[in-house]
Amino acid sequence: MMDTGGARVARPNRTQLHWDMVDLEALLPKDHRARVVWAFVETLDLAPLYAKIKARDEVAGRPASDPALLLALWLYATLEGVGSARLLARLCFSDVAYRWLCGGVCVNYHTLADFRVDHADLLDRWLTESVAALMAEGLIGLEEIAVDGTKLQAAAGRGSFRQADGLEGYERAAAARIARLKAEIDADPAAHEAARRAAVRRAEREVAERAAQARQTLAELQAQSQERAKSHAKEERDKADKGGPSVSTTDPEARLMRFADGGVRAGYNLQLGCVPGADVIVEVMTTDRRNDTGLAVPMVDRIADRFGAAPERVLVDTKYATQDDIVALSERPEGAVRVYAPPPEERKTASAESKRKRKYRLRREAPAVQEWRARMASDEGKETLGRRRHIETVNGNVKNRGLGRLNVRGLIKVQCCALLHALAHNLWRGHMLHQSLPKVAMAC
Repeated sequence: MMDTGGARVARPNRTQLHWDMVDLEALLPKDHRARVVWAFVETLDLAPLYAKIKARDEVAGRPASDPALLLALWLYATLEGVGSARLLARLCFSDVAYRWLCGGVCVNYHTLADFRVDHADLLDRWLTESVAALMAEGLIGLEEIAVDGTKLQAAAGRGSFRQADGLEGYERAAAARIARLKAEIDADPAAHEAARRAAVRRAEREVAERAAQARQTLAELQAQSQERAKSHAKEERDKADKGGPSVSTTDPEARLMRFADGGVRAGYNLQLGCVPGADVIVEVMTTDRRNDTGLAVPMVDRIADRFGAAPERVLVDTKYATQDDIVALSERPEGAVRVYAPPPEERKTASAESKRKRKYRLRREAPAVQEWRARMASDEGKETLGRRRHIETVNGNVKNRGLGRLNVRGLIKVQCCALLHALAHNLWRGHMLHQSLPKVAMAC
């Protein structure tokens, strides 16, 4: 017992049972972000998720967690920079905002983790619907789109990458480990038998799946290397001298990429398209490409497929749109798309002969490319390209919310996380755009 020196104090008594009266509505301010998230979720069509629930009406079974609740929890957690299912489950017991969203419903981390990566098609559809709703209100338009790529660090280390010989050793080591676990079960079958047998079966399945996927990915990379050798023989020979392609046994779909800080890590390449100014994300594409060269046409095609019309102007970085891309986009049957991208700078140390050859090539360029060069030399072109800076802000926002370092594996799961971040980002941007409407009306 602590000596108080005769002072009379109110000591905490943690053994005393008592009832608490909790009013969740009163605890959460009326303008709290969690309420905005819940109001947004209520506007979405969740019928496909409710259709999958087996417990209904008179059918026996434990009630399922409301899909609207699970989606709202993830959207709010994403806005708060929480990307761990375990942390989110703990916050549902300790944080007022998450408790308000739950409203007394208990959720576990496994349910949350599965929900995040199981509904790629629905997340994609909700992204389309959220953007379409903002368009219908006249808050945004798709005439001009800024596009950029950013690297996401995968949940795999460089040490997990193995070449063909190393992959064989990994498979042997994994088989030996599984055999050792089986031997332990046979030696003491009564000790936690059910749990340990389940662990062995799960280990066998996961190791076999990752090894098979790594084998398949390695074969694809080797085929790509052989195809690339036809046009880049020296580069591929240098790679072959270093042992050839390698693949991660932790995340076989991740690739070693060079990040903005110069480091080489396992990662994915996320492509985002946004409306400059409004900063609303309209397209999300996750790839295993190490660079963005030549991705302008696929991004424009995806936007056109999603909304039924391509943008009139697309703002990209150097090399994002090749000369072939500029020509192809200018000749779209549905309507030309003008590319705004900074032309490559001419080397100051180029020789007179190099300059002469460059002028010769410029004269022979396609009309669409010549038009692009003239456009980018104009004040209008420079001003338009300047609006591309908004995509950098969007990239920074999603990374600051935790997307820069992934805790899921596989291209499909990474795409789900990216779509979830885009949906959360848009709901808050939509809220801010709605908040600015009275100011716009007063200004008019």
